[in-house]
Amino acid sequence: MSTQSSSSPIPLRIDFVSDVSCPWCAIGLQSLQQAIERVGDEIAVDLHFAAFELNPQMPPEGQDAIEHLTVKYGISAEQAISNGEAIRQRGAQLGFVFDMGRRRKVYNTFDAHRLLYWAGQQSPSQQLALKQTLLRAYFSDGQDISSPEILVGLAAQAGLDGDRAREVLDSGRYAKEVRGQEELNTVRGINAVPAVIIDRHLLVQGGQPPAVFEQALRQAAGKRSAVSP
Repeated sequence: MSTQSSSSPIPLRIDFVSDVSCPWCAIGLQSLQQAIERVGDEIAVDLHFAAFELNPQMPPEGQDAIEHLTVKYGISAEQAISNGEAIRQRGAQLGFVFDMGRRRKVYNTFDAHRLLYWAGQQSPSQQLALKQTLLRAYFSDGQDISSPEILVGLAAQAGLDGDRAREVLDSGRYAKEVRGQEELNTVRGINAVPAVIIDRHLLVQGGQPPAVFEQALRQAAGKRSAVSP
């Protein structure tokens, strides 16, 4: 017989594997958050972000976004622009602003991931705040999310200590931990993002609609409830 009250929320850990230069990750996070709102007090979500770099070899100066997409995916510039418009519309449906005209370059995101790891050491809520700030800075405002100065400012904007953020970036701290996350995800077979791991066993991939994430949350919660002592 379960000792858990029927009114107690069921705890679920979510590991959101993503990159801050991935538009479908922004869509996936927006969808997931709406799904979390839908389940309300039924489920207590413990959300964590894990690093994935779409372009780990990207040089410091970055690369023109359209040029990058045409080379990487073998599509025309027209196709890249059309795909961008489809993403913009999908984001608008979820309340996320994509300004593809401002996102003129693709940048290296390793330092952003180091900062996110540090934010996660403070609290999950601060990590979420920084993640949201980074996504908006890049996709809505077209900022260079590889710039240390910009990253420090974004950390402060997200409610974190700007001086400590600068120390993290200057010291190279958490590089080993970020590489460890990336290696673990490779072992897990994750080669595309977003990859959302619910309760360490249920995987939802891609920028799915809120209803898909809601169903997955309820499914995982049901399994956890069924095995509660």
